[in-house]
Amino acid sequence: MQEFRYEKDADGIVTVTMDMSGQSANTMNARYVPAMDETLNRLRAETDLTGVIFASAKKTFFAGGDLHLLLGIDHADAQTLDYVEQNKRPYREIERLPVPVVAAINGAALGGGYELCLACNHRVILDVPQAVVGLPEVTLGLLPGAGGVVRLTALLGLEAALPFLTEGRQLGPRAALAAGLVDQVVAAPDGLIAAARAWILANPDSHTQPWDRKGFRYPGGDAAHPRVRQVATMGAAVLVSKTRGLLPAPARIMDVAVNSMRMGFDSALRNESRGLCALLPTPEAKAAITTFFFGMQKIKSGKVRPDGPQWRPRRAGVIGAGMMGAGIAWAQAAAGLPTWISDTDPTRARAGRARAVALAEARVAAGRMAPDACDALSRHITATDDPAAMQGADLLIEAVYEDLALKQQVIAASFGRLSEGGILASNTSTLPISVLAESCPAPERFVGLHFFSPVERMKIVEIVQGARTSPDTLRMAYDYVRQIGYLPFVVRDSRGFFTSRVFGTYLDEGQRLVLDGMAPVAVERAAWIAGMPSGPLAVHDEVSLVLSRRVHDTHRDLDALLGVKDGYPADTEGTRGLAFALLAAGRGGRHHGGGFYDYPTDGEKRLWPGLSDYRGTGAVSVDDAVERLLMRQAIEALRCLDEEVVRSEVEANLASILAIGFPSHTGGAIQYIRGIGIDRFARRAADLAQAHGPRFAVSGAALERLRGDPAAAA
Repeated sequence: MQEFRYEKDADGIVTVTMDMSGQSANTMNARYVPAMDETLNRLRAETDLTGVIFASAKKTFFAGGDLHLLLGIDHADAQTLDYVEQNKRPYREIERLPVPVVAAINGAALGGGYELCLACNHRVILDVPQAVVGLPEVTLGLLPGAGGVVRLTALLGLEAALPFLTEGRQLGPRAALAAGLVDQVVAAPDGLIAAARAWILANPDSHTQPWDRKGFRYPGGDAAHPRVRQVATMGAAVLVSKTRGLLPAPARIMDVAVNSMRMGFDSALRNESRGLCALLPTPEAKAAITTFFFGMQKIKSGKVRPDGPQWRPRRAGVIGAGMMGAGIAWAQAAAGLPTWISDTDPTRARAGRARAVALAEARVAAGRMAPDACDALSRHITATDDPAAMQGADLLIEAVYEDLALKQQVIAASFGRLSEGGILASNTSTLPISVLAESCPAPERFVGLHFFSPVERMKIVEIVQGARTSPDTLRMAYDYVRQIGYLPFVVRDSRGFFTSRVFGTYLDEGQRLVLDGMAPVAVERAAWIAGMPSGPLAVHDEVSLVLSRRVHDTHRDLDALLGVKDGYPADTEGTRGLAFALLAAGRGGRHHGGGFYDYPTDGEKRLWPGLSDYRGTGAVSVDDAVERLLMRQAIEALRCLDEEVVRSEVEANLASILAIGFPSHTGGAIQYIRGIGIDRFARRAADLAQAHGPRFAVSGAALERLRGDPAAAA
């Protein structure tokens, strides 16, 4: 037996150690069912068997389904259903063994791995951070199809099970014990198998699952119980409010879970299989698997990391103690990186440090950070108004006001404070790194690090490679971002980089819709229907119309400096036509007293009535508005990919979702194009370009780039 090791001890207990060959994790690959069948046949042939332990020789316990195979399923048929049924069949056979079965969980048991644990009579877990359990299939647009929905509902009851099923929550050992997902926590690795053996010897008759016992009752009540009926009814409404009807998996999971309580257990398992088959071919599942599993895995595994040795700065400084500077200081200190936060005004420097510490204190109050971790973070941040205090820093990040002359001054003055081989970075969202680098004595050691606001929640950083940024500097910046626990993606220096350029088209198209005659409230509603986190008018108020004007003027000045005309690559006619008109009327955004919205002190914000004066006379349907808002962003993202501003589809997709808010159910801006179909997208873009102008035009070369294999393109 090559995949599983089979060892029987003197007490008649068999330990099955899963160790699938040629891979770092145990998965439901093509060898899984034969290995399980061989194991089960051997167990059934034993004459003095007293118990079974499932363990793992890998760092993880069991990783679940083969997502490469699942991604290739384009339509569900009888063969697909049979595949799903065959993969889950061994778990039911485990439950029918005449001896107790224990899962000895040494590492992550997620998806199919935790479903194996659910098929066991007892679950023992090692008390280490990497030992997490859960059913995250919903985050991949799927449902737990190896019995997870049916068994967890029977184990915990509908109300307690739904958050794990419809949200994909994952828990560490102690939390999992408290929630009832596991039965025992073991402190030391060498005690894991011993604990499993001890339980078997103490419970020789505990081999029948609760749901297979006569008179079984669901915890919290069966399907007819008033509380359960209320949970089922209200839960459906809650799901719609959370998903906007854009994600089919949560609704399908709830349907399978509720109906599992109304039918026999084996019928419920088959119904669960049908539910998975219905989800496998959906665009939402393919988008989620492509982006959130394979895409994220590619970045986290370092496959897109620049080549070279690992680098870890020992000390870092942040120049500028405003909200962005404080957020960056918080991120560094939270990762254990000693940090200075500086400002020319000592009061502002101390306020920046206090803001960073307050972020940690808020997490302690919310139970999301331990008090000692907060204390450690506080010790890691030093406020100063003396530039000499930062002497010898391995990394300095300039985070001052978005003004070209000011940034150039700070960059020139700061470089000499670096340690030998240290690097200097600018946190800018608009100014070309290559222009700023001219102020750096060693431009090859200068790079852009574009954090997003609020830094403590936006866990992604746009790394901008200037024309003279060296490969070593790029690698060091990449490693720094990973060191502080953020997701790095690299872009080539270009006006607006990737995120600001694509995000700006969303704001601009929202204003175009108003100018074309759509009611502002309908514009915001269309964005909600599309799946954007906030309407373009509301989010523009938060960004501020004043900032939009400042960015426009900065790029106008850059045009003059660089001797070009209209050097900013994205169309901003809508912004210039509406936002600038509101600015002239004294409306600069939320923090300037009001913009597209009014912000009364005695109630919720509401659209400014005077906005109707700027509305055009045409008519735009909600469906057309939804399409325009998404197509505009996707086309700009495609242009960035074609121009090699962004290096890969993987980075474009993740950045568009995590940094810009492109609807996650699409899998990202480029995956959105693939989901529509390249040819269909091309035809629709041509129609929009003819109707609304060249901002919707797509080049043939850009489309040809997408026609290859998606995996190769990523």
